[in-house]
Amino acid sequence: MQASFRLLTKRRFLPLFITQMLGAFNDNLFKNAMVLFVVYTVYNDEKSETWFSALATGVFVLPFFLLSALSGQLADQRDKATIIRIVKAAEIVIMSVGAAGLALIWSGIAVHTLAIPLLLIALFAMGVHSTFFGPIKYAILPQHLHDEEVLGGTGLVEAGTYIAILAGTILAGIIPIQAAAAGIILTAVIGWLSGRQVPSAPSLLERQPIDFHIIRSSVTLVRGTMHIRRLYLAIMAISFFWAVGTILFIQFPPLVKNVLTADKSVASLFLGIFSIGIAIGSIAINRLLGGHVSAKYAPASVIGMGISVVAFHIVCDLWMAESTGQMLSLAGFLSHPLAIPLSICLLSVATFGGMFVVPLYAFLTTTVEKCEAARTVAANNIVNSGAMVLGSLITISLSIAGMSVVNQLLLVAALCLPCAWIAWTLHQACD
Repeated sequence: MQASFRLLTKRRFLPLFITQMLGAFNDNLFKNAMVLFVVYTVYNDEKSETWFSALATGVFVLPFFLLSALSGQLADQRDKATIIRIVKAAEIVIMSVGAAGLALIWSGIAVHTLAIPLLLIALFAMGVHSTFFGPIKYAILPQHLHDEEVLGGTGLVEAGTYIAILAGTILAGIIPIQAAAAGIILTAVIGWLSGRQVPSAPSLLERQPIDFHIIRSSVTLVRGTMHIRRLYLAIMAISFFWAVGTILFIQFPPLVKNVLTADKSVASLFLGIFSIGIAIGSIAINRLLGGHVSAKYAPASVIGMGISVVAFHIVCDLWMAESTGQMLSLAGFLSHPLAIPLSICLLSVATFGGMFVVPLYAFLTTTVEKCEAARTVAANNIVNSGAMVLGSLITISLSIAGMSVVNQLLLVAALCLPCAWIAWTLHQACD
């Protein structure tokens, strides 16, 4: 682990690490500030709140499904550092639009006709930004790091990402919406400056024509990757994980507001605990595997995740709502006798999740040639995003059908079973 942390002193890793952390921070500060403000201020029933939370998730994820093939082609055939600089410059413009939407919504000006659509447009654009940055974030690692450093570097990137998600998520729940609007622009500017320090990572392939037909290129990319059995199994396992994670993230704001009767700072805390758990799992699995890329702990990890979700469901079901009609503050929530068991269950869900998914990402980038890593990650993103959009649609459908968010947690636990089977099959295929 000390060897992994030494990467933070290297220019071939540190600027990328900082840039991706700031991007993850900004995504979550903006998205969560928007969702929490709308859920707690604009809407006043569980169905509408769950619907908006799911819509926001779907809007952000959709560009991954549509544009990942294009982003993978560009990352494999162009200098990755140059793309990072272009993408981070675009983030400044996108966050300026997002800040304008936040300004309108806190002022109460054209909330439904202009403010919310403007926010969703900015969120979609940030999804586009992340779509083009995502393949680079992983594919650049095998190019800049030594073979024995890749798993450690991937673990640091994952841990850093979720620490940044934690910071953005918690801030979104406790700072005024006005401060969030200023913060997203400032963070975008700093991210652009750090992105300019990433060392050059030129293409390892001869330049070829880019296929801008997004449907044809997506089908070609996925077909060209998924026929490799080990990659197919890894991508399907990761996709199940993100479908599960999407359903959980969608449920957190309405669950906290309507089941736990707590304010948005508690919703932010839930998302933060989840992020801490992923970071802990990311580092723990690297230590267990000793730098060796393997899926041997993946089946047990996802089973542990499912059991933890069931425990979380039980505690939520036992929770007694406030009889005063007042929302619990963060201090009030923490003084509740079930707050600690609930938090431990949630932390356990996320820790097992991090232990499950990190080796699979490292597997994707080390199984193929370095020149094909970006396209492999892009193919993975297409399938993952399809699973996440499907998870959003399932959540919306179940809410419309009248299933409570507490009972929807059991669906999450059930999805862990096929995920464990796929992970076991992958482990057997790699032995």
